[in-house]
Amino acid sequence: MKKLQYGFIGCGMMGREHIQNIKLLKNTAIVGIVEPDEHMRAEAMKLLPGVQFYSTIAELLAIKTLDCLVIVSPNHMHVEQLQEIATTRPLPILVEKPLATSPEQIELIENLIETYPEPIWVAMEYRYMPVVAKLIEQAEEVTGGIDMLSIREHRFPFLEKVNDWNRFNQNSGGTFVEKCCHFFDLMRLIIKSEPVSIMASCGQAHNHLDEVYDGRVPDILDHGYVIVNFESGARAMLELCMFAEGSRYQEEISIVGAKGKIECFVPGPGRFWPEHLGAAPVAQVILSPRKPQGPQVLEIAVDPQLLDAGDHNGSTFYQHQKFQQVVLGNQAPEVSLNDGLMAVRMGLAAQKSSATGETVKIN
Repeated sequence: MKKLQYGFIGCGMMGREHIQNIKLLKNTAIVGIVEPDEHMRAEAMKLLPGVQFYSTIAELLAIKTLDCLVIVSPNHMHVEQLQEIATTRPLPILVEKPLATSPEQIELIENLIETYPEPIWVAMEYRYMPVVAKLIEQAEEVTGGIDMLSIREHRFPFLEKVNDWNRFNQNSGGTFVEKCCHFFDLMRLIIKSEPVSIMASCGQAHNHLDEVYDGRVPDILDHGYVIVNFESGARAMLELCMFAEGSRYQEEISIVGAKGKIECFVPGPGRFWPEHLGAAPVAQVILSPRKPQGPQVLEIAVDPQLLDAGDHNGSTFYQHQKFQQVVLGNQAPEVSLNDGLMAVRMGLAAQKSSATGETVKIN
């Protein structure tokens, strides 16, 4: 297999998770990074001693042997960077979520869908968590057709980023774009239908209210409910709370149909577990058919090496395994630009519905 050469745009916390997982793959090398922050550069150097840093994307793209790019910059920069690559030297790209942060950027992404000549994979790691993948694999058989889908995430507040860029909607797109695009992507993937309307009730109750940046208090939401109606007639609900770090499981997903119910329970990152919980719980899938034989519990173990390589239950590694095959020309991206864009549309609709109190229709 050809040894693929990767270029990185950004190497903050999530960027370093991508680096650690690419290092676990055979026949890969990270040959250049664009990162303006000196502290982030120093942290990346610990993983990649001697790696070359560049000041601009143009300098990175000038590496003749470069095979692909990974974009892990702040959310609001993704679209502009994709456009620069498109007009300079298009290469296969894995771009972190969310793909965009505002309604104004949607048309620009639609243009890239039509014109970009190389594959682009939008990083939706939650699809590839082993416990979630098992849930998706068995959902139709267990339920006999999906009528209801519920996703609950109870977790810790937003982490610190460079200059705390994620404290404001204008940079992140808002909590239900930044954090919850993962869950809107899962809804479309599991239900296999498109959303038609969204209702949301959300707020900012506790997090970051004591922080001030240039005279401004952060405006990011920290909890809420979102209900989504789909063309198929199925309904989905998201419950988010970002001041519930004592929870035993970070994500709980439940799917119900005429034949029965299937649900999964996903532990949060081990390094964030409070000491009073003891050992982190094991991820589980529970199958509950309506027949009286009782539920079946499946424990889904994850390779400890993969758990140590990031905060997403091993999913980043499995995602990069597949992206490697995309770059080699052996498969198409499993998470397309359109998938990434639809997740952003749903997140923006949730933000708007919460602000206006109205149901927002998705065209």
